[in-house]
Amino acid sequence: MKKMNLMIGGLLMICITGTSFIMIRQPTPWEVPDKYVKMPNPVKPDTKSLTAGKALYLVNCEPCHGKKGIGNGTKAADLKTTPGNFTKDAFQSQSDGIIFYKMTEGRKEMPKAKKDLPVDIDRWNLVNYLRTFAAAKK
Repeated sequence: MKKMNLMIGGLLMICITGTSFIMIRQPTPWEVPDKYVKMPNPVKPDTKSLTAGKALYLVNCEPCHGKKGIGNGTKAADLKTTPGNFTKDAFQSQSDGIIFYKMTEGRKEMPKAKKDLPVDIDRWNLVNYLRTFAAAKK
């Protein structure tokens, strides 16, 4: 009986530990207000916008998300959460407004871009640049 209790206790501990690990690594869904879901991007993704977006990306995003936007920047290993991968369909299928909202508000280790990039057009330029990672995937 004592052996059985120890075995059950051990299995329970493994399950709890495994569940905790899964819970930590799985991202929780973002709650995005409706007004952002269909919000159009007011900035055309022309050369001027993409150049500005790239410059902002290199300073504000690359350390965590990496040169190719796959989440492997120099600071990524030090984070508790995995930085997003901008080449994935799950990211690219989001509307521009959703991406704008997420970068604006941030969460957990993702800083609020509205603090470092208080001018909306900068964030829209960054959204346009993030779209270029879809092409890099192919």
